[in-house]
Amino acid sequence: MANFRIQSHGRLQEWVAQEKGYFTTEGLVYEFLVTPIVTWSKGAKSVDSAPADIQRGAFESIETGRGCNLSAACHWTVNMAASAGHGKMWGSAYSVSPSGIFVPPDSAIQKPEDLAGIAVTVGYHSGSHYSTLQGLEQFLKRDEIKLHYGGLLLDRLALLVDRQVLAASLFGAPFYIAEQLGFKKIVDTTFMIGHLVSDGADLQDVERYFKALQRAQHDIDLGPEAYKHYFLRELPERYHTLIDIRRFGPGERIVFEPYPRQAFERTREWIESWDLFPPEQKGNDGYDVAVV
Repeated sequence: MANFRIQSHGRLQEWVAQEKGYFTTEGLVYEFLVTPIVTWSKGAKSVDSAPADIQRGAFESIETGRGCNLSAACHWTVNMAASAGHGKMWGSAYSVSPSGIFVPPDSAIQKPEDLAGIAVTVGYHSGSHYSTLQGLEQFLKRDEIKLHYGGLLLDRLALLVDRQVLAASLFGAPFYIAEQLGFKKIVDTTFMIGHLVSDGADLQDVERYFKALQRAQHDIDLGPEAYKHYFLRELPERYHTLIDIRRFGPGERIVFEPYPRQAFERTREWIESWDLFPPEQKGNDGYDVAVV
């Protein structure tokens, strides 16, 4: 029997479950893959320019294979990936991640309406892409919303901290870093995250995986201060001396409830209304086929 391959996802739950032995307790035979995320800004002490639009993100990384049996990504991307046959969406849990659009402390931008015509740096086909559109369309006309695709989450953080962009969408640990360094949150864009089961994964193993994460979630809920240090394992060293990890929040929270058909279909309709995917990437499978 092949080992169940687990990756960390920039959140606390997998780290807690791994170090407290919950995966093993639930009977999961697994590998914990700690593969550093490769970003264009990795290792840089500072960045001095913003790249041209990087049109590759979470969907494309799933499309080409992530090497694990269970991937976490925003529910928009997981919805589309499952519909296109790149695995199946797990229908018995989802997550909620704090997220927001930030600007530098001295920015003239004070309110959402001030972002009209201003490019917000996001990750292409990733949670920040969709959540920024969804957040801003409450305040602006669609043609007033402008985006710049600046790469992965840590790339966007570097661009914002080094004042290379006017605004950026952040979540997870970078969300807390921006807050702590005095950046202003202009719009809250908290969003849902889905889970994608790879083809061939044993569904009993998936159940064991989520039971372990549920135990970890309970621990985090009861005493998050004991686990915040795990965030440092996936943050570049340049930030370690700038922040006090004790001031962070707990980040993404897993909700062990169904991701219903209504959410799946509404999400698909919204994606279609923005025409966010080219024909070759679109999937047509509905809820009954795409969701476990």
